[in-house]
Amino acid sequence: MSGDVTPYTSLITSEHADKPNFMATVAASCQPFADIMAVLNSYPSVYDLDNAQGSQLDVIGQWVGASRYVSSPLTGVYFSFDTANLGFDEGLIWSSGEPLTGLIALPDDIYKLLIRARIVANHWNGTIPSAYTAWNDLFESSGYQIIIQDNGDMTMTLGLVSNSINPTFHQLFIGGYLDLRPAGVLINGYITPSAEAPFFGFDVENSTISGFDVGAFAVYN
Repeated sequence: MSGDVTPYTSLITSEHADKPNFMATVAASCQPFADIMAVLNSYPSVYDLDNAQGSQLDVIGQWVGASRYVSSPLTGVYFSFDTANLGFDEGLIWSSGEPLTGLIALPDDIYKLLIRARIVANHWNGTIPSAYTAWNDLFESSGYQIIIQDNGDMTMTLGLVSNSINPTFHQLFIGGYLDLRPAGVLINGYITPSAEAPFFGFDVENSTISGFDVGAFAVYN
């Protein structure tokens, strides 16, 4: 990244500014400092979560407490023929170094969602209404909706609804990586639809629950 030396060379008085060799020497001497300033000035945008990628995301993850590497391999995420939701533009291509049994390093797009979820968790006030607000703000643009079932016994059940569930995101959800739960409350299960559709239910018709020919049976994980 090349910085602008003009702020330095413009300070040279007219007595010396017409000497090309002198000007070139000053410019060459100041260029490293200009380059350093250019790199430092780029940091806010480079490490902005919307723009960051690769190792830059890893640094942001360290700041907020979200690692790219999951504690146990995520299964059912690699590209596969004749497997629902793992075909072209859906399943991840296996990379050298990953175990054949599952994914351990999250790709950038999913890792960004995990980082955003951790940021939300760090600012969450512990109430269900604020959890809905946080999750809606976080996942609405991605097409995901999370629902909460308060079981009334210090446990809660989480459900995930989407018309197109990314298999890696699905595994993170049922693996507990996206949890928002109050202290002392346990999560006793995760519910996902058996197909890319709302949950099946009677007497309700909305984006979360729908009836025959639209809704899909829930899968308890």
